[in-house]
Amino acid sequence: MSSRDTDWDGVRLHVVTGKGGTGKTTVAASLALALAAGGRKVLLVEVEGRQGIAQVFDLPPLPYEERKIAVAPGGGDVYALAIDPEEAMLDYLEMFYGLKRMGKALTRMGVVDFATTIAPGLRDVLVTGKTSEAVRRRDKAGRRVYDAIVMDAPPTGRITRFLNVTQEVAGLARVGPVKNHADLVRGVVASPETAVHFVSLLEEMPVQETLDGIAELHAAELPVGGIFINMVRPIGLPKDVLDAALKNHLDQAELALGLKAAGVVGGPDDASAIAQALAEEVTDHAHRMRLEKRERASLAKAGRPRYELPLLADGADLAGLYELAEAIRAQGAA
Repeated sequence: MSSRDTDWDGVRLHVVTGKGGTGKTTVAASLALALAAGGRKVLLVEVEGRQGIAQVFDLPPLPYEERKIAVAPGGGDVYALAIDPEEAMLDYLEMFYGLKRMGKALTRMGVVDFATTIAPGLRDVLVTGKTSEAVRRRDKAGRRVYDAIVMDAPPTGRITRFLNVTQEVAGLARVGPVKNHADLVRGVVASPETAVHFVSLLEEMPVQETLDGIAELHAAELPVGGIFINMVRPIGLPKDVLDAALKNHLDQAELALGLKAAGVVGGPDDASAIAQALAEEVTDHAHRMRLEKRERASLAKAGRPRYELPLLADGADLAGLYELAEAIRAQGAA
């Protein structure tokens, strides 16, 4: 297995969160590929029951079991696990009470659903506990089964409560297996082996949610990771052109002459109309670039490592995941 210096050496659990629409699952999948590159074995975990991992890898719905779904650059393997809270409850009953058979009967009666509905903190403990177990798991020779775990976690607005399991079950159980289990999970989630990464776009609302989420994690004494800025558009135009567009100083007559010289248009009326439309496009682009510059500056204030991932021309297909994985590795995030 090859080794390389990264920003997250020593981190084994990478929790990925982000506002809806930022491409959180796509980034989590790409990070798993990047971490597995060079011969490593990585587990990609989904906890929300959306089958998002299956969708981004163009696979049928995943069962509640760990299975290999992709080969990373350099021969590493990515495994996936779609956690089902009901099945996790059955595992929990078997692990602590030897009651899996009874648990199946309880499931048919709807008791499991009832329990996780009235005590959502317990549901979170179950799914984070399954991930924490994978982080701690070793083979018969004492080696870690997985080199890293990537969790496609709930959105930014819920991430602190989701991970702050000890606090969430405090009202449910102060002693006993539930409390002990929550303490074990907290021991993994709050350790230096964990990093909670945020996915954002260069837009006001995702940026503000990212900054709020980072502040909440700090307050809960949970480990903050990096910021993955997704769907970044290329600037594409020289600074002086963008500055002129912002000041409405673009010379449309000069644009029309250029279009004619390039053979793009026919008559002078065509050149004038297209030059006007082009000037409007350039102006819109210049305003967008100014907005993105401002949001970059806001994210920089968080003081966390930042990684920029390109807007994929063909969408987030399988080839796109590998492209993003390469960008993640090139910037030292994996």
